[in-house]
Amino acid sequence: MVTMKEIAQRANVSIATVSRILNNDTTLSVSEETKQRVFHIAKQLNYKPIRKNTSRKKKEVYKIALLLAVSQHDEANDPYYTLIRQGIEDRCQQLPMRISSIIRVDGAEIQDLRNFDGLIVIGGIDPEDIKRYFPENNHVVFITQVIHIDEYDVVRSDLERATESIVDYLVKLGHKKIGYIGGAEKIKQLDGGESYEIDDTRKQVFERKMKTLGLYEEKHVFIGEWGPAEGYELMKKALQLEDLPSAFVVASDPMAIGALRAIHQAGLKVPEDISLISFDDIDAAAFLNPPLSTVKMYAYEMGEVAVNALYEKIEGRSIPVQILTPAKLVIRESCTTKASN
Repeated sequence: MVTMKEIAQRANVSIATVSRILNNDTTLSVSEETKQRVFHIAKQLNYKPIRKNTSRKKKEVYKIALLLAVSQHDEANDPYYTLIRQGIEDRCQQLPMRISSIIRVDGAEIQDLRNFDGLIVIGGIDPEDIKRYFPENNHVVFITQVIHIDEYDVVRSDLERATESIVDYLVKLGHKKIGYIGGAEKIKQLDGGESYEIDDTRKQVFERKMKTLGLYEEKHVFIGEWGPAEGYELMKKALQLEDLPSAFVVASDPMAIGALRAIHQAGLKVPEDISLISFDDIDAAAFLNPPLSTVKMYAYEMGEVAVNALYEKIEGRSIPVQILTPAKLVIRESCTTKASN
């Protein structure tokens, strides 16, 4: 059976892009040539969308809810979350599972969750609240990078190893002054209570690794909101430093896009003046000027794995599991060697 993944590989676009084109998503911004290429390849491969098995009895179809800590705007502007959602939706179509509600945790108290067979929680949501709003039911899977939970299944990317690999790579290139640009993680509550912040895993590992190497300088770390606009503003602040780092680790590709613009506006070049490396490997990363070195996080597959885990829990698995997906360093042209002083 032909899958969207095969079409994406032939068309040289992401799985999420293929899905949105084939589903006639009018909010997708791609060229007409790309759309026609995807439609042509799908027709050539005789692609047929996976449909739910209507022969199943209604009671066999599990109703699940998605709880999202990110706003609709942030999700639309960050392909990482879009891919997770697409992986979840595609895998649910292949199993007797139906997404019956999508709930955004935005400061208002949410509805009763006890009518659902299971939950997939995406992002920073307080697990203690899940216990209160979804009592006596452990059919819950978290997709999160920052919350350590023993009671529920957790799917996360191996950001610890990836961040250490980035620092090792930059040090090997001769960089000793390495800056960091990223965002804090907000943990939201289901009762409408005030959210609280914790350090992002990438920041924690970056600081620990740099301290171990004797290279850490607090003034080279810049934390703000997520997204390209904040990446731009944080890099502008960094560029005011007298002892400007020769390389920066940026916690997401969208933030790196903003940082790259700030560097260009300052009359500096990447990688000649500043090396830049990031996380996510969104489609645009390979087409920036210069192409961005980044960490591929397999967000689509994380969504699929989360659905598989939830299905297993609903079907009877009792022991919670921690699922660590790989994070692959993709080297492009935004980093170069730093000459010794």
